[in-house]
Amino acid sequence: MGKGRANPDPQSYDHPYEAGVFAQKHGLTQKSAEVILFANGPSTIACDAAARAFQQAVALRNKQWQRDRY
Repeated sequence: MGKGRANPDPQSYDHPYEAGVFAQKHGLTQKSAEVILFANGPSTIACDAAARAFQQAVALRNKQWQRDRY
């Protein structure tokens, strides 16, 4: 689904991730990983940064939801 060919070596910074490897590395769902890779690929550095930003946004949203819930 990404913009480039998947790299079997997830440690390489000059080849794109496979969605499953990326999802496992960052604790994401397969769909979330595919979206992030499609939007930010093929740079592994950009994809890693986007995954961290996504996780922070989800955590903030969940924290706000918990606060507003009570």
